[in-house]
Amino acid sequence: MSRRRPSAPAPATNPPTTAVSCPHCARPAALCICDRIVPVATRLRVVILQHPREDNHALGTAGLVTLTLPAAELRVGLSWASLGHALGDPAAVRERWAVLAAAGLPDGVDPASLPPVALLDRHGTQRDLAQHGLDGILVLDGTWSQAKTLWWRNPWLTRLPRLVLRPREPSMYGRLRREPRREWVSTLEAIADVLPALGEPPATRDSLRRLLRTLLQRARDTGATPPRPRR
Repeated sequence: MSRRRPSAPAPATNPPTTAVSCPHCARPAALCICDRIVPVATRLRVVILQHPREDNHALGTAGLVTLTLPAAELRVGLSWASLGHALGDPAAVRERWAVLAAAGLPDGVDPASLPPVALLDRHGTQRDLAQHGLDGILVLDGTWSQAKTLWWRNPWLTRLPRLVLRPREPSMYGRLRREPRREWVSTLEAIADVLPALGEPPATRDSLRRLLRTLLQRARDTGATPPRPRR
């Protein structure tokens, strides 16, 4: 009786396009947006403090900010001893920074009384944006619960001036990411709205939002699975 010859191994196939990551933006090839990056120089530094459990999925925005703004940095962690440690330079305690608030307004402050972007001191007194005198801004990145964890685990943040944002429009994510409230937007969108209000060129907002718009359109074109809602 003749034996059946073993079948030849199936030819190797290339992995799906979405499985290959770009070495520059670290996104799946189908979602790579490197061809649309337009760097914009800013006077203000931007330091994003990212919760270590933030999944940083393909539709995350912190990386888009650092790709667009040469003066932006991403630091991952849960707590830092001081502003200087968060900035990677203990001597930087003499610098003037504000934090994009993630834990609500100071007591007694009516949000309806504030402009779209407001700068408040720790007591809730509004400061003149045109004379802010800041060297940079801190932004907390993660889900809303993760951002609040960063806020409370770093008590020195409460001593910094707060930037309060009332977005002019809903998040660009649409159905790709559901936000419980209108004022809850992505890290990129928040930075894009705040920087021009602090005197940076309008091109800062345009470049950041254009890059996010491209990413989201490519995600829709490829049928990317929407991530879980941000709580």
